Amino acid sequence: PLCFSLSDGEQEEAWLTEAGLARLFDDSLEEDSAVFLSTLTRTQAAAVERRVTSLQQTLRRRNRQHVPDVRDIFRPPEKVRNKTETELNVEVSFSEQALSYRENHQRLKATISNSSSDDKLPNFKLLRDKTGQTRIGDLSPLDMKKVHRLVLVEMTALFDTAGVDLKAHKAVKVKTKETGLFGVPLATLLDQDQRRYPGTKVPLILQRLISHIEDEGLDTEGLLRIPGAATRVKSLCQELESSFYDGLFPWQQLKQHDAASLLKLFIRELPHPLLTVEYLSAFIAVNKLPTKKQQLQALNLLVLLLPEASRDTLKALVEFFQRVIDHQTKNKMTLNNVSVVMAPNIFMFKGFRSKVTEQQEFSMATSTANIVRLLIRYQNLLWTIPKFILMQVRNQNMESQRKQNKERAVRKLLKKITTDKQPDKAVPEGFIRVQAPQFTKVSMAVQLTEELQAADVLTRFLSQDSSVSVKREELCLYEIGGNIKERCLDGETYMKDLLQLNPTAEWVIKAVQR
Repeated sequence: PLCFSLSDGEQEEAWLTEAGLARLFDDSLEEDSAVFLSTLTRTQAAAVERRVTSLQQTLRRRNRQHVPDVRDIFRPPEKVRNKTETELNVEVSFSEQALSYRENHQRLKATISNSSSDDKLPNFKLLRDKTGQTRIGDLSPLDMKKVHRLVLVEMTALFDTAGVDLKAHKAVKVKTKETGLFGVPLATLLDQDQRRYPGTKVPLILQRLISHIEDEGLDTEGLLRIPGAATRVKSLCQELESSFYDGLFPWQQLKQHDAASLLKLFIRELPHPLLTVEYLSAFIAVNKLPTKKQQLQALNLLVLLLPEASRDTLKALVEFFQRVIDHQTKNKMTLNNVSVVMAPNIFMFKGFRSKVTEQQEFSMATSTANIVRLLIRYQNLLWTIPKFILMQVRNQNMESQRKQNKERAVRKLLKKITTDKQPDKAVPEGFIRVQAPQFTKVSMAVQLTEELQAADVLTRFLSQDSSVSVKREELCLYEIGGNIKERCLDGETYMKDLLQLNPTAEWVIKAVQR
């Protein structure tokens, strides 16, 4: 097998380590968990406590060292404001909302239908946030590390609250190819591609197959459903292996159904599942959550937990699936059809497939099709960082600074005295100073109004500096410092509201690096 369950104690230790809380069972580590723990909600705190208590019991049985109690560090619970069913409230922790739902629906047994038609999926929308939406890729790696830890705790708390037990698995080393296209680990393949094209985020072979299918037209009936001839697909696969990178593969002769079969083969042949061994069972367990809203919230958290290579590749796939669905009047591929066809390829990875019967495969395809439907239908919501997680990151940064400031009080005082002597670039009341060190116009003062958005700041800057050769869509206004390391702002961010949230931030225009 490619994965096996972790034993008692191992599971808790692995989870606490991934959440950056290893200090709770290993005093020799230096990382301080207090700042992280102080920002958790009651459901997140309960998830940590549950794992620590379970580990304590296991260690007691093994007569190992005592695990410190973490309950005293947590904050009192916060109030949950209920929103309407189709509005996604991202200001309050999902697990807190789930707790509120559970308390209100104690007697209600929600039934989940995995085969409801496309129009039954609610039209969920994010509540507009004046301080801007944060998409994956908008934050610095340092803050993303904090996001990962918080999301892991929140995801676990959400499943805990719904009474769903997540079994953790760890990957077992499997013999994999180190070169080639099919059956190569995603990370190896991307290394190979990045040597040719730095910055590649999605395997070139997958990008090329997708663009070929789209160039030849998405109207082909049964696209993704009707397979190409098996022997022909096998020989095309070998031909691609030998001539793809040389540019000698005869793309013009590749039929649509064959290209779609190669695309499915590529995903299926990955030695480790696209959704990773660690999180595959959690993705499948999403079906057990009682409401579509909770399923969507869990998927949002799971997408954030995926390693970058898996996340970017999954995004490219679900965007492609949506473009196929957009042509359903001609190709007859609805959201349901695409999901049912693609689920086995995404969830049944190489090595696992050979161990299940056709009947098991069919039953698994039916249940996992619901997950694929949600991934496609709500992709615009899933690749965003919920505001409550971002607020916890801001709080952590503030807590860390507070600790550092106590230690540096004298130095800070000295620094204040020296900075007070330099009023030359003082910004008048009601203005912000926007810096653009990469460009000719290095800085400008912008007057704040209730309606001023990040996009307006960029427009004003571009109208005043005609020497900028970078395309507008490649520029971003960044929020830097204060309670965030660095954040690329969504164009609809209201600057006055954000300034209230982060009064000591600096505002910098620069080219987006993604």
